[in-house]
Amino acid sequence: DEPSVNSTIEHQSSLHYRAAEHNSIHMRLLLLLLSFLLQPQSSNSLGHPALLDSIKSFHQPPSSSVADACRIFHGRGGLHPGADHLTLDYYAPVFLLTSFGVELEEKELDSYCSALCETLDANEEEDDDNSQQHELTIVYQCRGANTTAETRLLCGTIPDPHIVTENNGQDQYLAHLLRGQNHGLFLDMSNGRTWLRNKCQTKDVSSVLNLFSYTCAFSVAALNGGADKVVNIDMSRGALKVGQRNHELNGISSKASFLSHDIFKTWGKMKRAGPFDCIVVDPPSYQKGSFVAKKDYGKVIRRLPSLLNEDGYALLCLNAPEMNSEFLLDKVKEECGTEMVFIERLENPATFESAFPERALKVLLFQYQPSDDVSSVAT
Repeated sequence: DEPSVNSTIEHQSSLHYRAAEHNSIHMRLLLLLLSFLLQPQSSNSLGHPALLDSIKSFHQPPSSSVADACRIFHGRGGLHPGADHLTLDYYAPVFLLTSFGVELEEKELDSYCSALCETLDANEEEDDDNSQQHELTIVYQCRGANTTAETRLLCGTIPDPHIVTENNGQDQYLAHLLRGQNHGLFLDMSNGRTWLRNKCQTKDVSSVLNLFSYTCAFSVAALNGGADKVVNIDMSRGALKVGQRNHELNGISSKASFLSHDIFKTWGKMKRAGPFDCIVVDPPSYQKGSFVAKKDYGKVIRRLPSLLNEDGYALLCLNAPEMNSEFLLDKVKEECGTEMVFIERLENPATFESAFPERALKVLLFQYQPSDDVSSVAT
């Protein structure tokens, strides 16, 4: 007997349903695979090859180098598959290994320690003056969601005080690697400090307002470059105390002031201290109760023209992966119109290279050009 029309339709519908179900299963499997590949991989007891290669090729900066604090390996930049959770920094003479969201097994930690020990020995053999033996010191920090936060000294001894330098040893900063997630000096901001120092050396900038100053590294760079005055403002008294010690280390305390204030309640005091040749704005992207970039950055930007000298600079920083450069560009246009002119985006240090530049640190330079000057130039 020939099948009825209804049974044929039912059979075809069943086939279509099974095909759709089959495709759905394949799609779910594909999504699971992609999700797995995009997540930090579990700890590899042998160590990640890219990090081990970076350790092998690292040579301790000599005393005459530009800086003795630098990033050695930047897995967070997305250029080394499977190593997105790893970074390795050097705060001479201490190595800082950080894992974000993945707890490293002891065997993996041992592999990195062994590699660093071999590199240290090789460096000393190559150096002309190897009379002084260097002790290997490593700090390990694990942080991020779904992990147990941990900071511990794996080996060696951390100097007390622990001082690192930039600009051929002329700019000195205190570091603290065993306390908190910030270590006293943001290594990815070194190009910003160099830019400011150079502007102060050429006398294009002599007065600086340093907002969200943390430990006042920008202030140290500016004053060592030749600035006459820097006002540092931050809500954290502890950070400002470290900033004051940084200035004492460099012998530049007399030209700096330190205000532990809520920036949004201090505009009058800032205006009386100004106007300034340069304003540095380097806020946290999200700090509950004090600053949330998405809703608060515009409030800072709208005040810039009233605090700057004509042709003064604003260095606006943003370290929020979910927010790109357009956020700052749009905010400046929205709050200041054409008076704040975009000049350039400063490059991040080469050791912080990223496959996704807009997710990395963004440092944008603007110049204050009052409307009258803009219109006169146009005519």
